[in-house]
Amino acid sequence: MAQVEINVPEHLEMQIAQLVEQGEFLNREEAIEDLLSTGLKAYKTSGPMDEEEEPGLEDDGMMGHDDEYVF
Repeated sequence: MAQVEINVPEHLEMQIAQLVEQGEFLNREEAIEDLLSTGLKAYKTSGPMDEEEEPGLEDDGMMGHDDEYVF
């Protein structure tokens, strides 16, 4: 198994430690491996978010107008 060294923000480290303390994982390494694997699967399923997509009509109001009602 490949070894990887990462730096994570303190708040994430605290959340991982809490999950281990609560018995969700046997140890920190298992927690990180499982959480990373789950995140990769979710990313692969949903794909990357393209922030430059054209806004849909729902972003511009009904039928592309700013008015709430269009007759």
